[in-house]
Amino acid sequence: MTTVLADRFRSALPSGIDFCSLRYTEETTETITFRKGILQPLSESNDSGFMVIVHHDGGLGYAACADTSMTGIRQTIDKAKEWALRSKRNALFSTSDLNLQNPKGRYQTKVETSWSSLGLSEKLDMIQGVEKRLAIDPKIVDTSASIMSIRNRTTYLTSGGGEVFQSLEMLAPDMRAVANVGTETQIRSFGSRGMSQQGGVEILGRVGFFQAPEQISTEALQLLEAPDCPSGKMDLLLCADQMMLQIHESIGHPLEIDRILGDERNYAGTSFVTPDMFGSYQYGSSLLNVTFDPTIENEFATYLYDDHGSKAERRFLIRDGILVAGLGGAISQARSKIPGVANSRSSSWNRPPIDRMANLNVEPGDQTMDQLISSIERGVLMKTNNSWSIDDSRNKFQFGCEFGQYIENGQIQHIVKNPNYRGISESFWRNLRALGDRSTLEVLGTPYCGKGEPNQIIRVGHASPACLFSNVEVFGGA
Repeated sequence: MTTVLADRFRSALPSGIDFCSLRYTEETTETITFRKGILQPLSESNDSGFMVIVHHDGGLGYAACADTSMTGIRQTIDKAKEWALRSKRNALFSTSDLNLQNPKGRYQTKVETSWSSLGLSEKLDMIQGVEKRLAIDPKIVDTSASIMSIRNRTTYLTSGGGEVFQSLEMLAPDMRAVANVGTETQIRSFGSRGMSQQGGVEILGRVGFFQAPEQISTEALQLLEAPDCPSGKMDLLLCADQMMLQIHESIGHPLEIDRILGDERNYAGTSFVTPDMFGSYQYGSSLLNVTFDPTIENEFATYLYDDHGSKAERRFLIRDGILVAGLGGAISQARSKIPGVANSRSSSWNRPPIDRMANLNVEPGDQTMDQLISSIERGVLMKTNNSWSIDDSRNKFQFGCEFGQYIENGQIQHIVKNPNYRGISESFWRNLRALGDRSTLEVLGTPYCGKGEPNQIIRVGHASPACLFSNVEVFGGA
């Protein structure tokens, strides 16, 4: 298909065009879920098509089509060129300033055992077996286990001879136990589908999917008897599965350059970050190092080139607490003159690439979990997000977690339920006072990052150690 598509694309290119790219995407998604021992309706989707982007005479235009015939490709190029010529009259900048690449390369997820190699009965037995093990007590009133598999293949071609093929395989496992007594209900989940990674069936063993059911349900039962989380300003120890959301909402989205430039203003807000902050702003304490790294083998958003053909490379966004680069691809970098990364990404063949997070990670420190806990005079450890709220500049936030443990005088005292905390991004990260080492680090991901109009749901990876913050407002209550 790649060779045929490339031949048709080259033949369909009009003479004299400045730059044209074609991105063909084919994606298959399968979801299997058991709930309370009952197989839910199977879900499978297959989608394919291509988008053409034209940069010509200072303008930019794009068009998409599912018809990959010579006629379909030629008509789509003509439509994109027409929009490019129209757009230049009202363009924010001239695309003549863009240094667009013509890359060549291949990338394929490392897979030991492909999910597609398993028969349906084998998949069903696997998931049902895990779901059954959640029902350890009559007070566990609802259980579910699910696996979402994603296979994505992309071919990227350019008028200058660029040709990139990328093949990605991903799994997003999940499970949940709901415990109830009277009016009290508590939920524990397997990271709220946060254990998503690239790879095959081996992911399930890597993230502990088969070991988790009894622990998940036991913790849900323990929460029924637990007191509410205490309130007040104290230390906060966030485990990796909650750090995933903290990074995502209060670092990732605020650093998207198109958002900083106002592109999300009427949909999901702007950012408290301004262009003049890059290179000097103290985003966090000197312990905070945040990298954009789409090169990590198993992380959820790993790739070789982004959807504008820029090479994906590891880069510090925050170094020793100082903001040094933004989450902006080639177009946003040209518009803003802010240093960025290769993160122009689209959710589908019929959506244009925009600035997105990929693998956004907090670099680990040097303390074990025992050392982190022993340093706390009074505080709460929290795991697994269950609620979030953040203002339209991605600054003030309030997050709630499923599971908490109260710590006093360096010792875990007891479990607490309904733990919550709130803060302000620009001061919260400056209160980071200790980082867990690699033994506390987890490679996580989410399939559900939304952005843009029309909305684009995309996959994002986050790796993080446990992180200890001082002087955080913590409170209880559902």
